[in-house]
Amino acid sequence: MKYQLNWKTLPGLKGLSCSSFTAAPTNAPNMEQGVGFECTDEGECADLLLRLEAHFGPQRFSNNASAFESVKAYVTDWSARRNSEANESK
Repeated sequence: MKYQLNWKTLPGLKGLSCSSFTAAPTNAPNMEQGVGFECTDEGECADLLLRLEAHFGPQRFSNNASAFESVKAYVTDWSARRNSEANESK
């Protein structure tokens, strides 16, 4: 299943925070202006959302661009590791 990732970037005293990660099923993820990814099922997607909340909850960013690129890099790395593990198990 393909998903489009969404989240809130909110200002705080120590910088911007990312939270409230959600994923919407889609046929064509927008990788130019958003973050798209694939999961085998809803459980894997829910697990990724929990990981994102745990990883980015304590982090603070100086601007929206760095927050967006950090989330995008995390999901891209997660996806690459997931695909690599799937290929190794074949």
